[in-house]
Amino acid sequence: MKRFCLFLSLLWVLPLATSFGQENRPELGINLEGYDYPYPVEDYALHSQGQALDMAFMYEHAQRPNGRTVLLFHGKNFNGAYWEQTMKVLLEEGYDVLVPDQIGFGKSSKPAHYHYTFHQLAENTRELVDSLDISKVTVLGHSMGGMLATRFALMYPNEVEKLILENPIGLEDWKRKVPYAGLEQWYRGALNRTFEGVKSYMMSSYFDGNWEEKYNEWVYLLTAMNESPDWDRYAWNSALIYDMVFTQPVVYEFDNLEMPTVLIIGQRDRTALGTGMVPDSVAATMGDYPELGKKTADKIPNSTLIELDGIGHLPHIEDFELFKSKLLPALKK
Repeated sequence: MKRFCLFLSLLWVLPLATSFGQENRPELGINLEGYDYPYPVEDYALHSQGQALDMAFMYEHAQRPNGRTVLLFHGKNFNGAYWEQTMKVLLEEGYDVLVPDQIGFGKSSKPAHYHYTFHQLAENTRELVDSLDISKVTVLGHSMGGMLATRFALMYPNEVEKLILENPIGLEDWKRKVPYAGLEQWYRGALNRTFEGVKSYMMSSYFDGNWEEKYNEWVYLLTAMNESPDWDRYAWNSALIYDMVFTQPVVYEFDNLEMPTVLIIGQRDRTALGTGMVPDSVAATMGDYPELGKKTADKIPNSTLIELDGIGHLPHIEDFELFKSKLLPALKK
């Protein structure tokens, strides 16, 4: 029987992994209580699906504003904190910067029950943007955040000046090749996630075996709440979000994007959901980012493709200076 694994950037299913400590760092609550973000965090009181929820966000104003705001969407395995360097540079360049933690992520609420859709997350973000009296945004989304950024741009085209997608997932429809795995499987896998298991996955899948001490931060933020009494609720949210990502592709709608769009694609990336559930011959046809980037750029009417040789799924973490050298000119065009 083929070993069941769906690592690949969104969820770690490691039912037999050995548990290690968090590098002697404190345990955290499921809303990252006790962890400081790089900029002050505020909460937006959101009423959604009959519930009172808190949507955490960072919103910083440039000292020398250029009149533009950049909205940053994080990936599935991250939260707004990993945009620290990007925020700093954007602020220095005169951009105001808004970085929300989506519901189910980071310091935002983890509801016991929630129907996760990209439409819902986009609407939540639109409410936040409106509450801050922001009329236009440039949207930058990474990984799953690229899927959400695309949905946001499709729903609110008059409010998006420019769309920038950094190694977005959803450039192909995995369910055409991968059998569906139910929520219970993703839930059980999330419950058993460990520091060493996540680190091993990130090392091989994100960084091509080249690990730097600074990467431990992102492993810590995914596993430091494992001993929380609310860990089961966190794991259930993770399973629901995985199902959203797997079942709601945006790949069929790229030709409807109206605004200028920039694709920044690390060419070493091979992220794809479900390669461990299909024969090797099928898995080899998935996650080909050099090819997917070109195909996606061809679909988007007003697009620019920027290819980063030798870079994987996390350009703004793996080689920030290279990422910055491509991002800033793209913002100004």
